[in-house]
Amino acid sequence: MTDVSVDGGGNQPTGDPNSADGEVALDIEVAGAVAPGANMAVYFTPNTDQGFLDAITTAIHDQTNNVTVISISWGGPESTWTAQSMQSYDQAFQDARALGVTICVAAGDNGSSDGVTTDDLAHVDFPASSPNVLACGGTSLLASNGAIQSETVWNDGSQGGATGGGVSEVFPLPSYQSTSSVPVSVNPSQFQGRGLPDVAGDADPETGYDTTVDGQPSVVGGTSAVAPLWAGLIALLNQQLGKPVGFLNPLLYAAGERSGFHDITSGNNGAYSAGPGWDPCTGWGSPIGTAMLANLSGGTASSTASAS
Repeated sequence: MTDVSVDGGGNQPTGDPNSADGEVALDIEVAGAVAPGANMAVYFTPNTDQGFLDAITTAIHDQTNNVTVISISWGGPESTWTAQSMQSYDQAFQDARALGVTICVAAGDNGSSDGVTTDDLAHVDFPASSPNVLACGGTSLLASNGAIQSETVWNDGSQGGATGGGVSEVFPLPSYQSTSSVPVSVNPSQFQGRGLPDVAGDADPETGYDTTVDGQPSVVGGTSAVAPLWAGLIALLNQQLGKPVGFLNPLLYAAGERSGFHDITSGNNGAYSAGPGWDPCTGWGSPIGTAMLANLSGGTASSTASAS
């Protein structure tokens, strides 16, 4: 693992596992558990919009660490971002797309409102709502003896968290989603926007991830764990396929469930409900890695990156 300082930021844990320490450690531990042979670069930066953007662009263009997968667990409602900021970030994601770098982003943990309490509207999280990233939603997963018993939309209510997802009010429907029955926004705008998430994974804290932060063990959930889960999986796919798969979205949407997914058809995140095929709660569903490997043609990667 390599620490990379951006804009003067550094690896300086606070000693409080409930601080940003937990977010950073979660990304590292989940991605590293899935892809234990991967080289990981962790980008530390001041907690500002500019710092966040600079960390992303540094990772995308990092020729020293040769990053091919980036995991991002930070974000906020689209309504809290300026149009200029979103355009700048999306341009960086377009650069990543052109360079064959896959970017996995958490879809948020506050349901279809994305934590906005000042109106009765639905909101989605950015940067997950960018059409140039892989937006990662959350499920509640019950398993026994290594086999899935049931999997539904993660929704523990307003006090417990729920997967983000819905329809962007900023980014129009991308061409790769044109045949996926993405609904218009439930808001009065009825905007025909980019639907998210694209994919999902276990995010329920009740069946979460064993982590150790600042020496203290805990079990953590949230879509912040799903982004590095997918980043680790993509690193493994890249390794097996021989080169980076790059921007996965068009490939996944062209093949749909045949790409290798457990389809989640039960549950809701507030304003939106799950159903057969793609839906604005869990996307195409949770991954079946072996099936994805069999259906993908593309990639090799030995690196994952956590933009924290």
